[in-house]
Amino acid sequence: MSESIIKKKSFELSVSGIKFYKSLVLNNKEFVMSKQFLRSVTSVGANVREAVNAQSKSDFIHKLSISQKECDETMYWLELLRETDYISKDEFKEIYPKCEEVLKIIRSIIITTKKNNS
Repeated sequence: MSESIIKKKSFELSVSGIKFYKSLVLNNKEFVMSKQFLRSVTSVGANVREAVNAQSKSDFIHKLSISQKECDETMYWLELLRETDYISKDEFKEIYPKCEEVLKIIRSIIITTKKNNS
């Protein structure tokens, strides 16, 4: 099932996000937006883990929905960091597609689960 894929991909996104955050703080001395980014990017995987251990289908969908929102928020912070020149286009292109991929998988799982739950 897709759950193991999303568990793996969201964990990888969190690891990439943490490394990205460390570089942003160290090299760019940006502390406010980067902290928001760190919170949202690590929350994606944390909520996926909670979803995998959900007590019901509705709980599963709810936790994945939170993960979806956190992933979208992560993308927002990346877009903001890019538009304000805290990160380069190359840095942006390195992590943003990973967020897009995770977001698409989460959305797909939610849609499929809702269809199968009807």
